[in-house]
Amino acid sequence: MMDLTLRTPHEVVKLLCERLRKERIAQNMTQAEVAARAGVGVNTVSNLESGKNVGFENVVSVAMTLGRMKDLEELFKPQFESLDDILHYEQNVNRQRIKKKS
Repeated sequence: MMDLTLRTPHEVVKLLCERLRKERIAQNMTQAEVAARAGVGVNTVSNLESGKNVGFENVVSVAMTLGRMKDLEELFKPQFESLDDILHYEQNVNRQRIKKKS
């Protein structure tokens, strides 16, 4: 598991893009093959591997193609340390906006 606590967003993007490229190569797939299976353009895969902005849905499509959905499922998974955390989460799950702090 990578420790992202002391990294800048740019460094995290660079690291993840490199991992994506290595994963694609490890699966013996070309950018064109990944693009075709993910339903995106080759330029999208190239841009993703080079750290250029692409839509989040495209990131998900490529992750699915490479069999890495389990990793994405963990991305914003709620973290609970107590029963109170669970209750607080459940009570606020339908809330659309956060109240401004005064």
